[in-house]
Amino acid sequence: MSDLDPQSTLRRLFDAAVASAMPQRLADHLPPPPKGRAVVVGAGKAAAAMARELERVWPGELSGVVATRYGHAVATERIAVLEGAHPVPDEAGSAAARRILEAVSGLTADDLVICLLSGGGSALLTLPARGVSLEDKQEVSRQLLACGAGIDEMNAVRKHLSAIKGGRLALACAPAKLVTLAISDVVGDDPAVIASGPTAADPTSYADARAVVAKYGLTLPPAAAALLAAEPDETPKPGDARLAHAEYRLIATPQLALRAAAAEAERLGLNVLLLGDSIEGEAREAAKVHAGIARQIAAHGSPVARPALILSGGETTVTLRGKGRGGRNSEFLLSLAMALNGLPGIYALAADTDGIDGSEDNAGALMAPDTLARAAALGVDAGARLADNDGYGFFAALGDLLITGPTHTNVNDFRAILLL
Repeated sequence: MSDLDPQSTLRRLFDAAVASAMPQRLADHLPPPPKGRAVVVGAGKAAAAMARELERVWPGELSGVVATRYGHAVATERIAVLEGAHPVPDEAGSAAARRILEAVSGLTADDLVICLLSGGGSALLTLPARGVSLEDKQEVSRQLLACGAGIDEMNAVRKHLSAIKGGRLALACAPAKLVTLAISDVVGDDPAVIASGPTAADPTSYADARAVVAKYGLTLPPAAAALLAAEPDETPKPGDARLAHAEYRLIATPQLALRAAAAEAERLGLNVLLLGDSIEGEAREAAKVHAGIARQIAAHGSPVARPALILSGGETTVTLRGKGRGGRNSEFLLSLAMALNGLPGIYALAADTDGIDGSEDNAGALMAPDTLARAAALGVDAGARLADNDGYGFFAALGDLLITGPTHTNVNDFRAILLL
């Protein structure tokens, strides 16, 4: 048995993952200064911190504007930082998107646009297509978030109701050179998916968007449904010559963050089983699979022996059935606790690397072998809380929420299960 303190060890590993994805990494990916102007735009939970870092390392003049979530702004000198709502967009986000398009208008081939993208950019770059209102987009966002759709499915719909997503921002930057510096929060690190791909070719179509609507039985506002049916102007596709001026560079990814945590775990003497950065599906079901792997290690010492660490990333989903509070990580952890049912020596942390699990004030939560027993002693019914999608309330009652505040990065979910 290891003499490691379980909770501090899990937090140390989470911190290592987050540190590996901080905006300071962008210094290694900068393009050379242009002959003309250097204009900065961007959106996401890390956009303000990325802008501040770019100001610190850029050798010449800069101007521009980025959009971030309320509470995620940091002080900048030359790049304006605007805040908006996430995950459901608001008028401030729409105003920021308009400012971003204005910033890249009228540029020449001698100019350079640096676009800073990170998770959350979809909601923060909300500029409805002609005929669609902000209220329409808000209603569509609410339905997509509640139905359990995957991020690629949500983005297929978002792009085709937008005047800026799905490569449309890249078109607006022409003929200036465009370099996107992105922190990936999506499975597969696909530029077309990160922040709904405002500067990348879009492989999805209006037909794909309609298929998502049909699959989940969504009831779109009339104007949004009419736009998807009319197919007025398709997004630019891979190979489109109009995107020849655009280049895309990833500066941080979920896999790099998991590797950083794995390296730290190995330094602590743990045997690491890295399940990868692509775990998707219902959070509560993914938890059962993780619990099965943990039981295998506990009972048989395979595929790794104790002291062991199971690591995974990706983006699970939650289909709302109840009216409780909580994001996908607290739901994952509550389901994991129930599946393990107090099995000795197993501890876990599940959290979003941006510091916000869903729309709550916590990054995630921590679980221990006595989690269910302590809950029962307080009269907190784990099964009832899970049925009500109330992972936040469950772990808040135990004092086991993980609250970090905004981390100023976002490489998706981080899950660590420690077996001592």
